[in-house]
Amino acid sequence: MSQTAMKLEPVIRPEYVRTTLPPVKTGAVEAPLPFVQRMFAHAIVRRALVLVALAIVWEIYGRWLDNPLIFPSFTETLRALWDNIINGRIPQRLGVSMRILVIGTDLLSTLTAMFNPMPAIALLPLALLWFGLGVPSLIFVIVHSVLWAVALNAHAGFLAVSETQRMAGQTFGLRGLRFVVQILIPAAFPSILSGLKIGWAFAWRTLIAAELVFGVSAGQGGLGWFIFENRNLLETPGVFAGLMTVMIVGLFIEGVIFQTIERYTVRRWGMQR
Repeated sequence: MSQTAMKLEPVIRPEYVRTTLPPVKTGAVEAPLPFVQRMFAHAIVRRALVLVALAIVWEIYGRWLDNPLIFPSFTETLRALWDNIINGRIPQRLGVSMRILVIGTDLLSTLTAMFNPMPAIALLPLALLWFGLGVPSLIFVIVHSVLWAVALNAHAGFLAVSETQRMAGQTFGLRGLRFVVQILIPAAFPSILSGLKIGWAFAWRTLIAAELVFGVSAGQGGLGWFIFENRNLLETPGVFAGLMTVMIVGLFIEGVIFQTIERYTVRRWGMQR
């Protein structure tokens, strides 16, 4: 047979050789994850374990120190917290602090940008001079503490809204308030929410610190004043009970209120993981 009659086989280059994958088994049920691994997948469980560990360390150190005046144990602090909840002191003081906080955040829009460069410590003498001791001075300090974090984050969020979203809203005929409510605010909501979280933390810290200094009016004061009173009376467990209440409120606002808002807004919208 001549070479011209021979059938030439194509040359297969090695980079074009494809291996056949094994067939995928359908209907196979994967083994469930171990119980411990499933539990640790929840953030609330991890946070609870951290709090339990801190409480154990607190209790051990308090018992080892054996000086309730300097550092009471965790159980002594819990006892003081429970006693002051039962007698109504902490709920009453907490109500005063939360009422002042709400009033202060409602007045954010009334301030102008001229106060931005002024530190809070420089405004304390003016607050006392203008409003005296009591709630008005606390509101003034709270507003100054949270205004800039909330305003700057909201402003940055509005500026970050893409032109595509803006043009889409205009295409559907959205103008004025409807454009702001249906396009700008949802698109900027992650930044707005971050500003609210930062502003809340600033407001809560500033309120407690301000009450420690001048937070009493006509015999009434908030949690900061409760801590100050117990410190003067050398009731250190009461001081720690007040501090624990501050932390509990912070954990509740951060872990329940803001987490719920995030879950039903930015996470549902796919804007945050």
